[in-house]
Amino acid sequence: MSRIKDTFTKLKNENAKALVGFITAGDPDMEGSLAVVSEMFNNGLDILELGIPFSDPTADGDVIQRSSARSLKAGANLSKILQMTAALRENYNQPIIIFSYLNPIYRFGYERFIKEALEAGADGLLAVDMPHEESEDFKSIRDKHSSAEDFALIKLAAPTTDEARLETICKAGEGFIYMINRVGITGTGGLDPESVAAHAGQIKQHTKLPVCMGFGVSSPEDAEKIAFAGDGVVVGSLFEKTIENNLDKGKDFYSKAVGKKVKELKIPLQ
Repeated sequence: MSRIKDTFTKLKNENAKALVGFITAGDPDMEGSLAVVSEMFNNGLDILELGIPFSDPTADGDVIQRSSARSLKAGANLSKILQMTAALRENYNQPIIIFSYLNPIYRFGYERFIKEALEAGADGLLAVDMPHEESEDFKSIRDKHSSAEDFALIKLAAPTTDEARLETICKAGEGFIYMINRVGITGTGGLDPESVAAHAGQIKQHTKLPVCMGFGVSSPEDAEKIAFAGDGVVVGSLFEKTIENNLDKGKDFYSKAVGKKVKELKIPLQ
């Protein structure tokens, strides 16, 4: 059984929901980023989305765009981030999903990426702009080295996805389905719990995989409003904003501040 499946099984037995946390790897530098993620895991984060910084993060708002810029300026790259993944795996057993735009993975090479990600202990990839059709090429290479159990290709489902394509995406899904709560970019507020619940219910008609809901979750109150509808919530911009607002106070302070946010967000999910 995979780490992802283990995590959701354990949470279901506890009648709890998953907290999935996104962080831009290497923000503000590799040492600080490692400290942040360690505090997140120490404070109860269930699943990590380890973001690969990219120069043109078109689905992201200002907060994550700036975090990518800081990371790239500090010299982060995919090889260093996979080394960071390996360092985290020495101490933590929570699932680690590599979260990236397609370009860095494509340039690195699918086969090389899969081999090195597996060696580092990563549990899957979420490529936000990888078309479903392109994912078949990735899966065929993955299948030579691993399986969906050990290295899942996470699929996204948007509110604008029509029923036929949603069914196709769900059938091809692995690990869990990342449900986009609303149209727009990351880091902007405004959640309609009724529409989120309706969208989650629509997805669940097509899959038995867990459904995790992201975009627009920026507080424990937001998490509580929608947690009932799915199997987990995804939070990212809040953590990056916490880092950004406390950069001048140093690594120990901002990493612990992020850990505190994780602890607060876990409360309504338990």
